[in-house]
Parts: sequence; structure tokens; C-alpha cells
Amino acid sequence: MAAIAPSVVFMDDTMIRARGLTRHFTVKKDKVEAVRDLDLDVRSGELVALLGPNGAGKSTTLRMLTTLLRPTSGTAEVAGYDVVAHQRQVRGHIGYIGQGNGAGHNQRGRDELISQGRAYGMSKAAARAKAAELIASLDLEGVADRVTSSLSGGQRRRLDIAMGLIHSPVLLFLDEPSTGLDPQNRANLQEHIRRLRAEHGTTIVLTTHYLDEADQLAERVIVIDHGRLIADDTPGRLKADYAGDRISLTFDHEHDARRAVARAAGIATGAQIEQTGSNIVIRAAGGTRLVPKLLRSLDDAGVAVTGVEVARPTLDDVFLNLTGRSLREDGGVPVPPRDSIESPTSQEEYAA
Repeated sequence: MAAIAPSVVFMDDTMIRARGLTRHFTVKKDKVEAVRDLDLDVRSGELVALLGPNGAGKSTTLRMLTTLLRPTSGTAEVAGYDVVAHQRQVRGHIGYIGQGNGAGHNQRGRDELISQGRAYGMSKAAARAKAAELIASLDLEGVADRVTSSLSGGQRRRLDIAMGLIHSPVLLFLDEPSTGLDPQNRANLQEHIRRLRAEHGTTIVLTTHYLDEADQLAERVIVIDHGRLIADDTPGRLKADYAGDRISLTFDHEHDARRAVARAAGIATGAQIEQTGSNIVIRAAGGTRLVPKLLRSLDDAGVAVTGVEVARPTLDDVFLNLTGRSLREDGGVPVPPRDSIESPTSQEEYAA
């Protein structure tokens, strides 16, 4: 098979451009809108996280962008190529690591990497050299010549990433990369993802329902719920705009809490303030800066505060304020049935 030319044809720094991207499928004779009218732009070199509960449409979006699933309507270009009209060119420029393990259980890891490189048109020597490079960079040297069924979950996940990187893609898709990993392996994998971007400038799009993973890794978070994009910004700005710090104040007496509410309303303009007995909770952007001023005001008024707690907002708070429910709750639409995937899904078939 001839190698796919590595040059990228897009004229600006836009790596992904989708307009009105939509996917419907049928479950038990019912029409389900997995992704609805999605507009999306990802620039070259960005690390973007698609965040949402299980069934929100994250994986379906990735399957369309990686040519594994044909859109019902709308358009998408990846690395300058239309995902429907130019599937082979799209696949030649991207790496895709799905939720399942891509390597054969009875194959040796190094052999799988070399076979994957050959499937992309690399010479045997080039595939061997690239496999050795990836094995070293992903800490697989001690296990690369073992059959993959004997590897740990973290080792298999790193092997999957190596298989997605064997042809040096300009864009890497990671679908729930940390699912099933223990905390240590999750931390190791996140470090590898950071290194890919820092050392190679790889554009990375990952889906996750781990709040801390999106917060720590991504410079940009796209929140999807029920197949729709509902927020798109940096983690910091999302939390500032849609959540705010949570300040809890405790008092000895309920009447002190009532006086504190009046004081807080005058200082934290626009903040949400709730009183429950002898406690009040204030939600406000930049709440940490309000605390000293508020405590001085209460002290001047002779109101004794017996407890103070400040909690920074999380992406779950953002989702709660946007949708009225927690991101940790399962929800969204059902996952598409496997027979709705219209293209090959194994790593080697995908490269062909």
C-alpha cells in the first residue's frame, strides 16, 4: 500500500471545523438525537476536552470526526479534509484511541506497533524505528515483547496511545482515555498526554467524564449535554462565569446569621446568599477576595463568626448551573448500537 502523504492541506490554523453536525439513530424503533446541530472549531496545537455525562454525545461526535460514523446532516473538515468525501485522507492525518483496547490479545506489543505502521504505508525499517521510539517514550520497554493479554490496564492504554501515534499524526483523538485505570496510571497517562503536546505540538481532542482530568489537562473545555454544545471556554472562565466560589459562614445564633446576610448583601453585590439556621452560604465570583472584607465588616458590627470555609468552584458546579443537574449523574442519550458504526473499528483496519 502506498504511504499517505503527510502534508496538511488546510490554509489556516483550524484543525477541525464542523457546522451543524448531527447524528440520529434508532433504538427500539425510537429516533434518538445523539448529536444535534454541533458547530465546532479546534485550532492547531490545542488540547481540548469534550466534557459531559455518559451518553451526552461525546463519543458519537468523535466517531463522526474520525470517519467511523457518517453524519446524518451537517459538515465537518478534519486537517482540511471532508470526513465523508475524503475519509482516507482524514485517517492518514489523525490518530484515534477508542475506549476498547486496539491491540490483539495474543500479539506482542512491539509486533502490533510495527504492523500498525506498515498498515499506514511505512517501510519496515521506519516502522521498527518509530515503534522503538514510542516504546521508550511511553515507558513500555520492559513489556513491549510480551503478549498484550499479559499487560496491566495502564500498560495496555499506553500501548493503545503508541498505536495511535505510530504514523506521527498531527491530530490525536482520545475517547475516555482514563476509564478503568487506577489513580496512579491515570496520573501517568495524563503526563504522557502533556508531553505529546509540549514536545510535538500535537493537537489533542479527548472526551472524559472525569472532572479533574478536564480541569488539569485542557486549555479549553467544551461541555456537551443531550447532544448539544452548551458551553465552550477555558476551565477558569467557565468556573468564573457559571459557578463562583462558595463561602460558608457559621454563627452561634440564628439572629447573627440574619445580620450577616444583610452585611453580605451590601458587600457581595449580585451574589447568591442562602441562610439555613445559624449558617449562611454565599456564592460569588472571586469569593476569596470578598472574605477578608466581609469578616472585617462583621467584626465591626459585633457579629461573631465561629467558622469559615471557602470552596473553589468545580466543573461540576458549572454543569449544575447550566443544566440543573450534576455532571456526575448518568444521563443524556443512549450510546449508539455497535451496528450503527459504518466503518472498521480495529486499529489495523482503520489504517487501511
